[in-house]
Amino acid sequence: MRERENLRRETIKRETEAALRDSGLHLNPQERAQFESRYIQERRKVEQTLRQQIEAERQKELPTLIQELKKEFQIDQPAKSPATKPAESANPKK
Repeated sequence: MRERENLRRETIKRETEAALRDSGLHLNPQERAQFESRYIQERRKVEQTLRQQIEAERQKELPTLIQELKKEFQIDQPAKSPATKPAESANPKK
């Protein structure tokens, strides 16, 4: 898990450097640090918004999925009827 977090941080660092390079800005070290900080802050906001949108879409789609699965699995199961009750003992207690 630590390795995954380190990989994620490295990816964000590379993307931050690419964003700075793509912007064409020539910043001093203090401005560069501020740019990187704001980029990371805004990136988190974008990622949070995307996660919320994905979750909302998932919640919207789940009822349909459940209904489709319900139909599919009802077809596969034999119909349960009262005739399939276990037989009563041949020697009823008197």
